[in-house]
Parts: sequence; C-alpha cells; structure tokens
Amino acid sequence: MTSPNDLFPVPSHSASRLAPQVWPGTTPKSTSSLLAALEDNYKRWHCFFNDNGFHNHTSHWLLAIWALGANEEIIDAAYKLNCAYQRPAFESPQAITEENVYDHLGDEKYYNAYLNFFTKVVREKGIAGALEDYVFSPEANIATAAHPNNKPQMLDRFFSSLIHPFIYAGYGVEFNIPGLVVEGLAHTAIHATESANILPDSLFEEAPTAGLERLNLSGHAQPNVHALTVLARMLDDSELVNSGPSEVWQIFSSAMKHGDSITRYANAWSCNLSIPGELERKIEELVWMNTIIYGISGWTYGQGRDHFIASFVLMHLVTSSLFLSSTAALLTPASQERLLRSYFVISLSWWVAVGRPSFDISGFFEATTSYLAPSGALPTPHEKSLPSATSPAAVTPNPWLPLLETTLVYPDDHVPKLQRALSHYAGLYGNKAAGSEELKNTELKGAELVDGTLFIRVAGLTAKRMGRMREGEEPITFWDRASFFGLTPTSRL
Repeated sequence: MTSPNDLFPVPSHSASRLAPQVWPGTTPKSTSSLLAALEDNYKRWHCFFNDNGFHNHTSHWLLAIWALGANEEIIDAAYKLNCAYQRPAFESPQAITEENVYDHLGDEKYYNAYLNFFTKVVREKGIAGALEDYVFSPEANIATAAHPNNKPQMLDRFFSSLIHPFIYAGYGVEFNIPGLVVEGLAHTAIHATESANILPDSLFEEAPTAGLERLNLSGHAQPNVHALTVLARMLDDSELVNSGPSEVWQIFSSAMKHGDSITRYANAWSCNLSIPGELERKIEELVWMNTIIYGISGWTYGQGRDHFIASFVLMHLVTSSLFLSSTAALLTPASQERLLRSYFVISLSWWVAVGRPSFDISGFFEATTSYLAPSGALPTPHEKSLPSATSPAAVTPNPWLPLLETTLVYPDDHVPKLQRALSHYAGLYGNKAAGSEELKNTELKGAELVDGTLFIRVAGLTAKRMGRMREGEEPITFWDRASFFGLTPTSRL
C-alpha cells in the first residue's frame, strides 16, 4: 500500500481553543522523523501487535513526545523500540466496499481492507464527514432501511477496549493528520462491541434531547446536574459492587451487569448544548471527574511506593479526555451530545469496573505537594538568582519543566501521554481556586477543596510512582494493573 503525503501532512492546530498547544522544541528534523515514522507505521504494521488484541500505540507515543518538544533522536529511538515487537500488516481476505462495509466488523483479519476503505472515505469526505457518517450517524449504529438486519454499533466500537479506537482517531483529529483518522476508523471497525446496554438505540433514533431538562432518580427536574454529583450518587449506591475477574480485559464486561443502573445515573447528567458555552463547561466537568477518578482514588487507596496506585485502567480516562474538544469541534450538535454522553457513561463504567474506589479529597490536598522538586543532582543557583540563591524556587522555578523533561525519555508511551494531558489541563484550569461555585455546589464530599493544583499533584505522584529515569530512578515494570477490589482507603495523617 502507498501512502501519499496528503495523509501525513505536517501537524497543525486543532479547531478547538481547548486543545493543547505544541511545546517549543519542534524542529524541521524532529518533524521529518515524526512523519517518516507515522507513514512507515501506517504501511508496515497491524494495529494489534499480538494475537490477544494488544494495541499498537506507536503513533500516540510519537505525537505526544513530538508535541512536548522531543528531538529527532528521541523520536527515532521510540519508534525503533516499538518496531521490535509489532506484528506486520497482512492482506485481508477480501476488499471492503460501501456494500459490505458492515459485514466484517470485529474481525481483525480485515484491518488492512478497512484501512484501504477508510483511506478513500477520508480523502473524499474529509475527517469530519468520515466521523459523522461512520461513527455518529444512525446508519452506522442501529438497524435502518439501508441495512434492516444489521446493527453496526460503530460508536460502541469507537469506545471499545479501554477507549483505544477513540484515542487513535483523536490524535489524527487533534493534529489534523488524515492518515491517523483512517487508522482510528479501521481500528474501530475491527473491535468487538462491549457497551450495548449502556449505549442504547434511543441515542440514535432521534436527535439527543439537547435543551430538555434531565430527571434525577426521584423524577424531579434537575437541569444543572454536575458530573461530580453523579459520582457522589453512585458512591452512595451500595448495589454498584463489581467483584468480578481481576484481568483488565474482563472487568468491564463483568461491570455491565450494572449497565441499567449506570445508565440511569448517567442520564441525570445535564448536557444542554444549546446553551452558549455549555460544550466547553461539560468537557471541563469530564476533565475534573476523570482526573479525580485516576489521581485521588490512586492516592486514597495507595499501599505501595509513595502511597499511589498508578492505575493502568483509570489512566486511560485522563489520556482519552484530551481529544473531546478537538473531536467535538468537528461535529454537528447532535453528534457532539452523542460524543459527550457516550464518553461519560463509558468513563463511569470503567470506574465501576475497577471497584468504584472513593476519594479522600481532604487528605489528598493536605498530604500531597503542588511543588514537586526533581530528584538527583541539582544545580547551584548564582547568588543573584531570584527569589534568592537558597530558595528552592531558584532551583525549580516551574515544577512542570523538570517533570516533562523526565517524561520525554521514559520508555513507555503512556507516561508522556498522561503527563501531556495533565500539563495541558494545568494550563487551562490551573488558576481555579478552591471553593469555586461549580465545584463546591456539587454533591461530592470535599469537592469544595479541589483547586487547579490537582493536575501537578497527580502528575507528581505519577512520576514518582513510575520512576524518574532522567534522574536515574529505576522504573517500575509496568503500570499498576490490579483492580481496587478488596482494598480499603489508607490512613496516612
């Protein structure tokens, strides 16, 4: 297969003002290395690197470190490390066409055929048109006159397997790289469905109910229900207990026994996109929610080194949230609501799947630091340095800078993806003071104590748990993959 440059142009900015900016450090050489690797990955490798459906994260990693300012040596080394274990692409049994596009869903043997098909689609319809027609439309999800005996359920597949197809496409959307969106759509097509009972047909049978009041569980109108309020209500429900298998890839399906309850709670979330500014407010709610789920529950239950569980599962809720704004910017209002509501219920379901851990917000903000100092040898400031030569601020004037430096050389793609997301959120929401109206008025205990330092605190805990390799610390073998089943909050104060 050939891949002309129109599929892999120089990355450009998203249409959304909430999307991350590229850090200083990109050069013609680093960009050339990036694009060569992305195109090579598109041509040579399957999207699963083994027969168990483990995902090829190459494009994610390379774009994340490029956007953080990695030079060409780091980019080339990261790609070489990835290539060592990828599975070569192979020819599919037959071509995918408009007539049989939904006949081979969930079959990885057709990845190459779907890649060819969606390459043509994206070139003809553009990124926005391809997403609308093949992910968010009724025809791509429920039985219609066009295919009365087939339910493609493409939005379900888009968020399948820890949200990976959305992440794949999301990088292409954010950086306006059509080839990555092609990969994301092909990836979507070969994933199985897993969320049918929380993404009902009613989501597509008519335009979502933007502008209508949502009802709480008692049936009283509550037009301004915050995502954190939904979390609080679910924490109070003793029936939402998942104690199924501990294997990461099985816990989600075991949590689906609570699908009706999770959907009922999620439907109480207000999401009226006809109100000016509501789209950005609702995306912000999802950012706070998923960062709290990953970061504060990880601290609350942490038993090991540095008292933090760097959950492999919950980390994906933070990294995937980065693409909500870029994707929403391309969609119609109806598809925007489908995106946000589906992502919300999927996020809640993964939280339930790992054991619905709670949050000691007060303890977290009392015990953690917003001024993480780097480890290892430190420079000696000149006597005229501000604020003084003996101040820690003269050595670490901005704690994000050494943290991101160590992030760039970490040989696991999830670390730069997470830290890039957290650093971006610190830039967007870092000046939010504790007691802000939108947070303190939620039903989540301790939400009035949450402020914009949440993101650097969580990033610091993650860096310490994973190991700061630039400073010589030993990395952990992998992210914490255990569930929270049977764990109790740890008392430290």
